[in-house]
Amino acid sequence: MSTRPEILFPLFAELSTLAGVGEKSAKAFSGLKITKPRDVIFTLPHSVVDRRVVQSVQGLAAPQTLSVLVRVVKHIPARVRGKPYRIIVEDAQSTIELIFFHARGDYLERILPLGEERLISGKLEVFDHRAQMVHPDYILTPEAQDELPQFEPVYPLTAGVSGKLMAKAVRSAMDKLPDLPEWIEPSVLRDNGWPDLTTAVREAHAPKGAADVAAHSPARARLAYDEFLAHQLTKAIARAQARVKTGRITAGTGQLQSKVLEQLPYAPTGAQRQAISEIGADMASPRRMNRLLQGDVGAGKTLVGFMALLQAVESGGQGVLMAPTEILARQHLEGLRPLAD
Repeated sequence: MSTRPEILFPLFAELSTLAGVGEKSAKAFSGLKITKPRDVIFTLPHSVVDRRVVQSVQGLAAPQTLSVLVRVVKHIPARVRGKPYRIIVEDAQSTIELIFFHARGDYLERILPLGEERLISGKLEVFDHRAQMVHPDYILTPEAQDELPQFEPVYPLTAGVSGKLMAKAVRSAMDKLPDLPEWIEPSVLRDNGWPDLTTAVREAHAPKGAADVAAHSPARARLAYDEFLAHQLTKAIARAQARVKTGRITAGTGQLQSKVLEQLPYAPTGAQRQAISEIGADMASPRRMNRLLQGDVGAGKTLVGFMALLQAVESGGQGVLMAPTEILARQHLEGLRPLAD
C-alpha cells in the first residue's frame, strides 16, 4: 500500500467493508473473481431490465418484465399443502393474479393489504388465459415509487451472490469511489465524446436503456480505452525495468547467417531484413532483449528466428527453437534441417 495513493485505499480494502457483504458472501464473490471493492466497480452490467411503469397490462405481450400500479382486491390462501397463495389485484384496465409459493399469509397481508394500492414489478406471464406474476421482484407503496429503478442493471452472478446482493455491493462500492483526476489526453476525450473517468464509471452502472450497456456506448468505450492504455503502460514499465538489467552480449560474426542467405532461392523481404537487423542488434547489446515478432502466415518469421539462432551459435553459444505442439516442432525441423546442414 506504500506506493498506492491514499485516495485509493478504500477501493483496495477487504470486500467485507461493503454494505451487505459478510465473510460468507465475500467467499461467494470470489467465484466472480471479485475480492476487493475495486473489482465490484469494474464488474459492469451485461444487460438492463426495463421497469418503467405502465398503466395496464391489458394488450401487452407476455412474458415480459414490467411495473404497474395495482389495487389489492382479494387474498386466496392455499387450501392444499404445496399449492400457491394467490392474490387478486387490479390495474387501470385488467386483473392480475400474484402467485406466491411457500409464503406466510400474515406476511402477504401486511405487504399487500386489501383495498390499498401497491406498485408491483416483475415478470408478467399468462397461464390458463389469466395474467399472472409469480413472486414480484418489487412490491412498493405508491409513495416509495422512487425506489424502483426505471432501468435496472443486470450483473453476472454466481452461487451465493443474488442480484439484490450484487446491486447492494455495487451501491456501497460506488460510495467509496473518489473523484479521480483525469489521466487521458483531453483531446482524446473531446474527439470521441467520452465522459471523465468518474462519470464513465457511474454511467456504466446506471444504464438508461439497452444502448448504454453496448460496447460502443461512450462510458463503456472510454473504460475499455482505460483498460488498454493501462495495460500498455504496464508493459512499457516492465520493459523499461527489464532493459535496465544487464544481459548477455551475443554478438555474431555473420558467417553462418551469410551461408544460409546465399542458399535461399529468394531474397529476404525488406521487413525480414529489418527484423533480422533489429533482433541482431538487441542480442549484441549488453541490455536484456524483450521482443515479439509478429507476421501473417508465410511472412517469413521462421527464417528471422533461425537467423537469431545462428547468431547465438556464431557467438560461441547454442540456440533452440521451441514450438507449442509436436506437429509444429517436426514441421520446423523438416524445414530448417537443410539450412542447418
